[in-house]
Amino acid sequence: GVVGLRNLGNTCFLNSSLQCLSATIPLTDYFLGYDYRSEINQHNVLGTGGKLATAYAELMKELWLQAAPVSGYTKISARVVKPTRFKSSLESFAPQFLGTSQHDAQELLSFLLDGIHEDLNRIPKKPYIEDRDCDGTHDERDAIEAWKNYLRRDKSLVVDIFQGQLRNTLTCLTCRHVNVRFEPFMYLSLPLNDDSHTLDDCLRLYLAEERLVRENQWYCSVCQTHRDATKKTDLWIVPAILIVHLKRFKFNEYGQLGSKNNACIRYPVGDSWDLSGVVCSRGSEEPLYDLYAVSNHVGDLGGGHYTAYSLNRFDDHWYEFNDTTCRKIDDRTLQGNSSSAYLLFYNR
Repeated sequence: GVVGLRNLGNTCFLNSSLQCLSATIPLTDYFLGYDYRSEINQHNVLGTGGKLATAYAELMKELWLQAAPVSGYTKISARVVKPTRFKSSLESFAPQFLGTSQHDAQELLSFLLDGIHEDLNRIPKKPYIEDRDCDGTHDERDAIEAWKNYLRRDKSLVVDIFQGQLRNTLTCLTCRHVNVRFEPFMYLSLPLNDDSHTLDDCLRLYLAEERLVRENQWYCSVCQTHRDATKKTDLWIVPAILIVHLKRFKFNEYGQLGSKNNACIRYPVGDSWDLSGVVCSRGSEEPLYDLYAVSNHVGDLGGGHYTAYSLNRFDDHWYEFNDTTCRKIDDRTLQGNSSSAYLLFYNR
């Protein structure tokens, strides 16, 4: 598992994401076995006929089944894998990653997990299901129904371990009509502002009530016109693996990248991240999360570089992955680089 990845030309964003996913134990264990082959959906037009999932499985086998032992290493360069075949499979599914341009690690991760999901989707033919608006009076029942309807179209290992459920509540400020929707999520994309110093600060900002006014007014079905409204997002169900995306990159009004927020954000390392105060629906397990991987972005727009940290499952040490170079690090190094943390991976 402590194996470097060759940079194929500005592909540090890919290498960083792959190292974090490689440290995701339930996903890696699944692909190191052969069970995934029986679940490949050859007929899903949204997938690749299993090509992407198979290429990912082959890469994981190179990283884990042929890896050098990790004990005793402080700096490791014993073996390097060149992910050329995997990149080619990814490009056939997501052609925006063709070539050697730098890309966003979160965007890559999103396309990769979506592609693997569609390759492994256990639903042979997706039925049409219309989303139903709720009024907030039967949340427990409505949430269960929404999740069941979602699983009638999308069901895979990716859904099993990475996806949770949000409750989005919109309230018209004129007639007080309430509209509730329960929606799946695979990442928490948390905003940053000048008062954001910890991961909990970012989460509070994400969950804070928002006013929709002027050009952002909401169309109220009762008033039958656009009205000022409030919007509130709540965590309803949280997944086994929680991916947190810190929204460090700002976009201008034309959708172009404008600047990067390099604020230091403290996040739990070693101690569990307790979400029991913000998760609305409790499952059988407490929402306590332990960090196991970080994707870092160092530098500014245009001249940045991605690295990764991950916790090794065999020796319980943290390692830094900088393309081909791997080295053992400690918790202080993790906290010392919190200004560059971009994607955080937690397991429950």
